[in-house]
Amino acid sequence: MQTDLIIVGAGMVGSTLALALRDAGLSIKLIDAGPLEIQPCAPSDTFEPRVSALSAASQRILERVGAWAGITHRRASPYTDMHVWDGSGTGQIHFSAASVHADVLGHIVENRVVQDSLLDVLKDDGSVELLPNARLEQLQRSERGWSLTLSDGKQVEATLVVAADGANSAVRRLAGCETREWDYLHQAIVTSVRCANSNQQTAWQRFTDEGPLAFLPLQKEGDSHWCSIVWSVTETEAQRLMALDDAAFRHALGRAFEFRLGDVLDADPRLCIPLRQRHAKRYVQHGLALIGDAAHTIHPLAGQGVNLGLLDAAVLAEVLIAAIARGEQLGDPRVLSRFERRRMPHNLAMMAAMEGFERLFQADPLPLRWLRNAGLKGIQALPEAKALFVRQALGLSGDLPGLAKV
Repeated sequence: MQTDLIIVGAGMVGSTLALALRDAGLSIKLIDAGPLEIQPCAPSDTFEPRVSALSAASQRILERVGAWAGITHRRASPYTDMHVWDGSGTGQIHFSAASVHADVLGHIVENRVVQDSLLDVLKDDGSVELLPNARLEQLQRSERGWSLTLSDGKQVEATLVVAADGANSAVRRLAGCETREWDYLHQAIVTSVRCANSNQQTAWQRFTDEGPLAFLPLQKEGDSHWCSIVWSVTETEAQRLMALDDAAFRHALGRAFEFRLGDVLDADPRLCIPLRQRHAKRYVQHGLALIGDAAHTIHPLAGQGVNLGLLDAAVLAEVLIAAIARGEQLGDPRVLSRFERRRMPHNLAMMAAMEGFERLFQADPLPLRWLRNAGLKGIQALPEAKALFVRQALGLSGDLPGLAKV
């Protein structure tokens, strides 16, 4: 049977798109290689190592698709301030929500919490057909769009296929979508730690000679001494750090962070993730669109990856709903190119900014060290410039979809 829309990948971005379109009068299938089971989440549970720094714009999107209440019911950690400094110099900068009369800059949320909250809504609603344990094996053009062969041998067809299946997207590969990509030659060590001092609802980031180190504030049963860490280091250093015993790792981490929150008292199991930047040359072709990490992956420097993906989902939903109202075909390249024109410039700009920061703060030559210190000090001295940065991070400016607007 022909389906209007198949979304491949029921992660945070794919699930958000499905919910944003559930009242559009479309037949929608959401397929995923995983079991799509909701995991229990007790307040005392160990933190999942992968977290996202959800912006205010992302919060609004998740509120409007009905998932935000489930997120806050599980576990979300608001942060009001951000403190960034150069470990090789004296430059530093402080951002606060108060500077733009906002309550918070964002929320640090475990990816599992966001995912399960979205699945809760999808399963309760029932308007989107979920196909778990369905890995995509083949993708071929058909007379009316695309034909997908799944790992269980089942075939499904759709007028429009949306790839939301992550950085190693099977849809992107099978459809022959070209990418530009490069390896950072760095890896990110991620885990959760408990420090001697409170995190102060502040996102802390130190630029070291090896790479950026972030301490992102978490709360567990009212305890504000927890942080999620993202430590970007060379591959050789990552191997060394991963091989350390727990006590030695905690000491190395505290030293790299200049013990800003005191000693690191506890650390959960570590995860090491290779860092690679990737961007699809096109987000769309006839009857096909790429969103989220399937379209672009960036350095986790500022935790912007999922925010870009949620904006992709909201803009694509807006474009498709408008096309339906005009009587246009969902898979028409002219329709899908409206989504690409709105999202590609924004994503490229964010990727370029993160790439520039990453290169500048790892540069050794003395003039560049002076430049980055002078830059941090200069911005710190300009409240207007800092407020502009904060508004951008909150999602209060730019070409926002309706789901993300105040």
